[in-house]
Amino acid sequence: MTITVGKDTAKTRKTLTVGDQSVAYYSIPAAQAAGLGDFSKLPAALKVVLENLLRFEDEGFSVSVDDIKAFSDWADNGGKNPREIAYRPARVLMQDFTGVPAVVDLAAMRDGIVALGGDAQQINPLNPVDLVIDHSVMIDEFGNPRAFQMNVDREYERNMERYQFLKWGQGAFNNFRVVPPGTGICHQVNLEYLAQTVWTDKDQNGQEVAYPDTLVGTDSHTTMVNGLAVLGWGVGGIEAEAAMLGQPVSMLIPEVVGFELTGEMVEGTTGTDLVLKVVEMLRELGVVGKFVEFFGTGLDHLPLADRATIANMAPEYGATCGFFPIDNETLRYLRNTGRDEDRIALVEAYAKENGFWRDPDYSPVYTAKLHLDMGTIVPAISGPKRPQDYIALTDAATAFGKYISGQRPEKAVPAEEKAEMTAEGGPVTPHHIPGDSGHHKSQKVEGEDYTLHDGSIVIASITSCTNTSNPYVMIGAGLVARKAAALGLNRKPWVKTSLAPGSQVVSEYLEAAGLQEDLDKIGFNLVGYGCTTCIGNSGPIQPELSDAIAKGDLIATSVLSGNRNFEGRISPDVRANYLASPPLVVAYAIAGDMNIDITKDPLGQDKDGNDVYLKDIWPTNQEINELVEKTVTREAFISKYADVFKGDEKWQAVETPDSETYDWPAASTYVQNPPYFQGMSKDAGTIKNVTDAKVLAVLGDMVTTDHISPAGSFKDTTPAGQYLIERQVPVREFNSYGSRRGNHQIMMRGTFANIRIKNEMLDGVEGGYTKGPDGAQTSIFDAAMAYQDAGTPLVIFAGEQYGAGSSRDWAAKGTALLGVKAVIAESFERIHRSNLVGMGVVPFEFTGGDTRKSLGLTGDETVTIKGLDAVKPLQEMTASITYADGTTKDITVKCRIDTAVEIEYIENGGVLHYVLRNLAKAA
Repeated sequence: MTITVGKDTAKTRKTLTVGDQSVAYYSIPAAQAAGLGDFSKLPAALKVVLENLLRFEDEGFSVSVDDIKAFSDWADNGGKNPREIAYRPARVLMQDFTGVPAVVDLAAMRDGIVALGGDAQQINPLNPVDLVIDHSVMIDEFGNPRAFQMNVDREYERNMERYQFLKWGQGAFNNFRVVPPGTGICHQVNLEYLAQTVWTDKDQNGQEVAYPDTLVGTDSHTTMVNGLAVLGWGVGGIEAEAAMLGQPVSMLIPEVVGFELTGEMVEGTTGTDLVLKVVEMLRELGVVGKFVEFFGTGLDHLPLADRATIANMAPEYGATCGFFPIDNETLRYLRNTGRDEDRIALVEAYAKENGFWRDPDYSPVYTAKLHLDMGTIVPAISGPKRPQDYIALTDAATAFGKYISGQRPEKAVPAEEKAEMTAEGGPVTPHHIPGDSGHHKSQKVEGEDYTLHDGSIVIASITSCTNTSNPYVMIGAGLVARKAAALGLNRKPWVKTSLAPGSQVVSEYLEAAGLQEDLDKIGFNLVGYGCTTCIGNSGPIQPELSDAIAKGDLIATSVLSGNRNFEGRISPDVRANYLASPPLVVAYAIAGDMNIDITKDPLGQDKDGNDVYLKDIWPTNQEINELVEKTVTREAFISKYADVFKGDEKWQAVETPDSETYDWPAASTYVQNPPYFQGMSKDAGTIKNVTDAKVLAVLGDMVTTDHISPAGSFKDTTPAGQYLIERQVPVREFNSYGSRRGNHQIMMRGTFANIRIKNEMLDGVEGGYTKGPDGAQTSIFDAAMAYQDAGTPLVIFAGEQYGAGSSRDWAAKGTALLGVKAVIAESFERIHRSNLVGMGVVPFEFTGGDTRKSLGLTGDETVTIKGLDAVKPLQEMTASITYADGTTKDITVKCRIDTAVEIEYIENGGVLHYVLRNLAKAA
């Protein structure tokens, strides 16, 4: 990227000398001295955005002096000034589930620009892009020394078409690098290697310029790197592609919530316990669309690994990001992870010179504040369906019992019905747990000497960048395994256990500490380096267990050290999912049952038959800290990241064509040329009004992007499965929705196809169903295609927090390709709203107390919204609803096209169409 000097901010450009380095930079104190405003009380997170505008202040970059002065007004107004600004991140981070469709779009745009008379080379990332392949490995094999190699072999068998395509992209596009499979999770690789905290690049005159490291990523947990004082957040692939191609991120100056941490963590607690409490507190406050910045004396006692855990889960507490300013701990982590000493010196000097350093007097203005004494943190889990559903560990068994009671209302079962159920294949009877009123069911497992019941833990997984990036909890998990194995404890035989670290460094220090051997004894063998269970790649459980769960209608559970536990995400066999620290995952694998109070009930018996309790196998903080200090070394990071882009022999053997444009394989079921740009004209039109649209779905609260566009497995009876069966793809080769995001035909059929989604137009039905044009129940895909054939537009109605969760752009792409023109919800999560706009779908919010429920919607209505051809940002408009009996009701809705440039995106049919047309006109 070339830095361009703005004409008005040239006076803020200064020179910084650090040792032998001499770099230019844009000085915030100089901007203040030049009369552009008082920026002394801005939070560090907002100073990063301010510096970005100072650097790009130029007519060609859509930044004005008033934009810069608006930051001073923000501080004067108590942390509020929602002015629209154009922000340009330094780089883009991708993972392969979201990265494949992004590269598909870029390849399609090359075809599109050629069709419009341009040059294929006009489509190239202008900013550095790193894509880390981490979402593809699945846990087919576990609990034995062969697991890692067998899972890797299956990964390549399943995904060779995708890997060939990504490797082609690496050769075809400039500024695009691929980190091969088996390296780690993108956010952990970013934290441990890619991120620099302060970035440097050359300007048009060849002079080195220093500026804050910033990025956007095609994964919501891009926020993890904010723990290293790198401002970054997740966007959909659509928005990321626009950023790659030089389009600024259009945003409003955000509110910033200050979260003060004081005190120190007490014995027996972990960073996971802390973050689960933070998630609960911030969700309760409400921080959607806001920055959260952590400050306070507690940061003096909070390792960067714990900060990264908190920053990682920003999507779970709903914030754009959770930022930690630069301080001595930032420098310590950079040094310990192998960063260059010159870079570390630059980070310190730049931060102190430009006002980014957290010292004892750090006390900026915040929009609002929260406070948490870390000394009050207790061991905890969260679940069974949402990350913010915090449960103190002492209350976990009771809470599960209450959940079961809600799922299974107590009712009398006639004796003859009990006899009939028993005759049909084993006892499907209430399973009595101490303190329970008889709501639990149980089922004998065929061929095994045990019975499953509601609450049986069938998956226990140490997984995800959230916790495997943290050596304190990983060493802690290894020590729990060591103490348990020494006493003769093991996982319960029905528990599928797995260890999937976020980087190879984790294996390095677990092996150096001798802990991997202990984890192996409990069944936590290495299964791969990737996201695995956390994104639904948990793989199949034992068929006999799956059959028992289905036959007994059991509520089986999982415990994972991840960040997401939404319905239908982890496994199709599991209905209750709990997030926990890695040491607790090991403990729960030994217990095997969510009904057990692991804080006071025995986990099992030792070799002599004595009861063993959690306290008997829990390590002390001193034990953990000593091993971390001894085994987590700078040398390990330098060694493991020395050849990060090289990959193993399998990756090096992947063959790819050498061409500017992609030769789309007609028979591929993984990668297809999408229809977005085919037949596109050079000129945009106006936004079309929504006229006599039918309702495709009426959805409830907290409908996540996992509900809208699931990532996990699917059956042959689904529209996506039928598509593959028709093309002679065996069920064993179906892979997952996430791995097939390069094929729009699969993803259209997978939209709104989550097995747990509930369309309120239907009575108690789960799954991707709706009413077709004839009023009969059918799949959402089939109904949408029938409506498209008839030329009928579609709308979606929804509740609060619509589109929460992952940043996946396919939740918006699929919605658009099904023919949905508008989504009317009570509220939207930030990324999904932006993605809908980026795909030309108009988001609306209810106003005045109207909701989907108050309107009495049945799905038989038609909807008309006029005035879109002259809409203004955030304009209130009238939606006319005509009911089946012919009566009508007009309601006022707010159009959530938030900025002027977003109007242009919608007029063009989406942000990529907007970029493509502009490039074609410039050719």
